[in-house]
Amino acid sequence: MRRNSILLAGLVSLATTVGANAEYTDGIIKIGVLNDQSGTYSDLSGQGSVWAARKAVEDFCKANKCHDKIEIVFADHQNKADIGAGVARKWYDVEQVDMIVDVPTTSVAKAVSQLTKEKNKVFLNSGAAASELTGAECTPNLIHWTYDTWALANGTGSTLVKQGGKNWFFLTADYAFGHALERDTAAVVEKLGGKVLGKVRHPFPAQDFSSFLLQAQGSKADVIGLANAGADTINSIKQASEFGIVQGGQNLAGLLVFITDVHSLGLQTAQGLIFTEAWYWDTSDANREFAKEFAAANKGNHPTMVQAGVYSAVMHYLKAVHALKSDGDGAQVVAKMKEMPTEDKLFGKGSVRQDGRKIHDMLLVEVKKPSESKGPWDYHKVRAVIPAAEAFRPISEGGCPLVKS
Repeated sequence: MRRNSILLAGLVSLATTVGANAEYTDGIIKIGVLNDQSGTYSDLSGQGSVWAARKAVEDFCKANKCHDKIEIVFADHQNKADIGAGVARKWYDVEQVDMIVDVPTTSVAKAVSQLTKEKNKVFLNSGAAASELTGAECTPNLIHWTYDTWALANGTGSTLVKQGGKNWFFLTADYAFGHALERDTAAVVEKLGGKVLGKVRHPFPAQDFSSFLLQAQGSKADVIGLANAGADTINSIKQASEFGIVQGGQNLAGLLVFITDVHSLGLQTAQGLIFTEAWYWDTSDANREFAKEFAAANKGNHPTMVQAGVYSAVMHYLKAVHALKSDGDGAQVVAKMKEMPTEDKLFGKGSVRQDGRKIHDMLLVEVKKPSESKGPWDYHKVRAVIPAAEAFRPISEGGCPLVKS
């Protein structure tokens, strides 16, 4: 019963009626935002991603002659692959959804990706991170939009190793995403001459990290790599502070950190944390304006890179289906998205590679000290811009079967 009530609440339609007719399946362009609406990842995706998708439709239709009706639906996958796949199947088979966007939690994203290929629809992944989605598991119906484990590992891992953090211990969420992030970061550490002294895997999600942190502390590693996200990262860092791990000389590496995590931790606890992200609200006038509107509609919260990625992905999708004047053939739409250069007010100019990897600059950021912050949500300072050409795994190394040798 709980599942049914969640899905019924989530399948509320949010329609935008706009201009001229075109030949679209069932007369509607229908976009499904599938994510965590109530759990570990709800702050970094959740209703904020729904708002971002609606905002993309609104902005696109202000600037372009749109199809009669563009509709947004949303649902809670509860971070469970079977529930996520069930929602996606119902959307595709019954609700006539044309594209699914967001989908944090790699296990859910993998299930949705395969189903999307089977149904020849479109999946634009902003929330999940595993780099194999554009590697061995790439499909002609998927674009991986915002970030991935390879980009995070190379941005954060390489920086900390070069700063002297040679010996690592991993505290890893025990599911596909955590394993991928640990794997990609360990590869960077070892490539640069570092060593992995050990690892421990915790349940997903988890509340008590005491035993795991004691193992990490006992390893005497220079760096404890947190291969987790959302509430798990927040709780790991809070409890590490209680154990005095950083005061004892070890460094914490947040391998996937969101601005909502920093907000929950507070600057006093999070200060000095270095991590990689794809987008930050306070780097341009357009980003600041987007954040202002987002905050007004989302209880003062500021957007994460996942939510910004949803906006960017939906914008490019709408450009492609309007250029084709069709949304019926998912692989054809994705091919058009790859053909067209990407450009929007949040991410600027970019491109989509043949393997489905969206390419743009990444940012290496550091959390400010409380004395450096000018106000609420002024949390990050950009230490380096990682150019698009260097930010993501070379296409030749991914093993995507779509890539011609």
